[in-house]
Amino acid sequence: MKTRHQRLLLIAAALAALALIVALVFSALKENVAFFYSPADIKANKAPKNKLFRVGGQVEVGSLKRQEDGVTVRFIVTDGIECVPVQYKDVLPDLFSEGKGVVAQGRLNDDGVFVAQEVLAKHDENYMPPEAAQALQNAHAEGIGRSRNRCRIPGA
Repeated sequence: MKTRHQRLLLIAAALAALALIVALVFSALKENVAFFYSPADIKANKAPKNKLFRVGGQVEVGSLKRQEDGVTVRFIVTDGIECVPVQYKDVLPDLFSEGKGVVAQGRLNDDGVFVAQEVLAKHDENYMPPEAAQALQNAHAEGIGRSRNRCRIPGA
């Protein structure tokens, strides 16, 4: 085989290896990417069932319920338009409280309950994820008030 053919074969092998690496990276990213959905998006069936995503908004005042096991908590996240019940089985962040902003990452089960794997509390009065801030802004622009007394936690 000529040197020229060897060089072309080497370049073709390197390109094939690079393509395989890129495909594996995108595959891993696709599995670990968590998109953001507001409670209104979830109620409109825009969020995937049994797939990882994030939901954000404010914790509904009076909705925090601790289960008998002492670890599991249930609460409601609202964007002012709709609300989503959330179940979380772990220790909540120190800054977590009712009426404050929150972002939870997890999956929506068949009962419509968001089962969170991670809960992030808003750490600054001036900061909120852009998607959550936009959802709350849209709710206020439409003149829709808080969802209090409409939101119920299933089984609580």
